[in-house]
Amino acid sequence: MALIDRVKEVSKKNGYSLTDVAIKAGIGEKSIYAWTKREPTVATLQKVADVLHVSTDYLLGRTDDMNYSSISENKQIDLKDALNDEIMLAFDGRDIPETDKIKIREYIELLDLKRRSEHE
Repeated sequence: MALIDRVKEVSKKNGYSLTDVAIKAGIGEKSIYAWTKREPTVATLQKVADVLHVSTDYLLGRTDDMNYSSISENKQIDLKDALNDEIMLAFDGRDIPETDKIKIREYIELLDLKRRSEHE
């Protein structure tokens, strides 16, 4: 299956048009349509894969495993560490600004404090 066909298939499963995917990925609205004539850059392909929650290998037809996450089911991510680190966090394909990270961190700390006080 060609790259464009895989992108169309996964986009449809996610309820997105190719234009929706392009906008969420931060690329030109008609960029994906141009992939019938030319290959996307690695960076652009990765952005689209991130939006669709699949691997670039899946989109390129190198695997039939759509597995996006390199995080195993048993691995735990500490949100406090993730929010404090210089990791690029995103929600629905858009970067989370630093001011929002601070608010998220404060809200989680409030929930944790509440949970601890209920168990004392």
